[in-house]
Amino acid sequence: MELQKEINAQPDKTLLQKMKDTLRLYGPGIVMILTMMGAGDLVSSSVSGSNYGYALMWLLVGSLLIRYVICNIMGRFQMFNNQEMTILEGYSRIHKFFPYFFGIASLIIGHLIIAQMIKGSGIALAWMFGVGDEFLWSIGVVLTSLFIMGRNAYRNVELVMKVLLGVLTFCFVGLAVYSGPSVGGIIKGTIGFGLPEETGTYSVILVGLALVGAVAGSLTNLIYPYFLQDKGWTKPIHKKIQRNDLLFGFICAIILNLAIWIVGAEILRPNGIQVESVEDISRALSMHMGQLGSWIFYLGVFGILYSSVIGTANGYGKVITDCYYKITNKILKKDQKIEGDPTFKWISLFLLISPIIWSIPGVTGFIALVLFTNALNVVGLPAIAVGLLIISNQKKYLGKATNNWFENTVLVVTTVLAIWGSYKILMSFFA
Repeated sequence: MELQKEINAQPDKTLLQKMKDTLRLYGPGIVMILTMMGAGDLVSSSVSGSNYGYALMWLLVGSLLIRYVICNIMGRFQMFNNQEMTILEGYSRIHKFFPYFFGIASLIIGHLIIAQMIKGSGIALAWMFGVGDEFLWSIGVVLTSLFIMGRNAYRNVELVMKVLLGVLTFCFVGLAVYSGPSVGGIIKGTIGFGLPEETGTYSVILVGLALVGAVAGSLTNLIYPYFLQDKGWTKPIHKKIQRNDLLFGFICAIILNLAIWIVGAEILRPNGIQVESVEDISRALSMHMGQLGSWIFYLGVFGILYSSVIGTANGYGKVITDCYYKITNKILKKDQKIEGDPTFKWISLFLLISPIIWSIPGVTGFIALVLFTNALNVVGLPAIAVGLLIISNQKKYLGKATNNWFENTVLVVTTVLAIWGSYKILMSFFA
């Protein structure tokens, strides 16, 4: 916080220099957004754009709003609660069900999310370099991640994430600009609030639920307060910088999601290309931009997927470890960080290594794995939303820093939609 004031108070620095200094100061919001923006955004947005044009874009806007509000509420709880609780401790004080549920669910979802990212990263690297097997490249991704997740894990992850943000901006925004987006189509799709007729390979309901699961973040929302802890933003004085940092990440998420969607709507849809594999998107781009277009696309694919590999392993590892603490009544020493505990190291190691089985040739398709995982994500939203609605309105912990009416409305609406989405997912299994 003091550093931000110092940056703003230096009159001899240009606006660009101040922006660079501020970007160096920022971190948790960038790490959070790029962790969330994995295969789900890549596939769900491109599938939505290729199948339905801009018709489902209102779901993207609504989901991003939900993401921002939920993350901001969780961040405020982390900084303002008067007992220095973690977010999981807040949930566990409601009922012991929460650490058990979140611990098991995070282990399953974290495993599947990283499985998507590792598999997709291997596909991207194999195509970009034109040599080697996709499975071998996936193994290389895991080994590189183990190195980054060594000592000072969060600091290393944050540094890599900022580099990947630049790569993603160059790749996907460049492709979107070249595609020639329809401003009118974007506006109509944003305020249309409707579901189009079934025209694609995947049903509207599945694509819609996958989009909500991917963009609203689901269980991944729980990892944000742990990034704030790692950054040292744990007091009320950090509220302004935390909010600005998260807002910056939120704006980046909007831009990148729109860019991916535009590619689907303006290049894939007119050519009648249904997205059943990453190669489908590359094939359409090569028709319009040649080999360069495909190479830029795959570079962006690698960036968006790899950012989620290290972010998920780090964040979910901390959520699962904290759930273990609450179940076993283990207490960390004062000022001790979770990532310094051996339990976290073993859990993050499992999360990184075990998903490699999904990259074995012939096990499953990349797109199918992504859509299934992101739709399954919705099942966890009711517990998150209901619990957060309770703990974020408790004045005995937060004083005057409880929710306002708008935040409570978002949480209530999210809870209703999440229950409906969970019901649809369960019914589809028995249909």
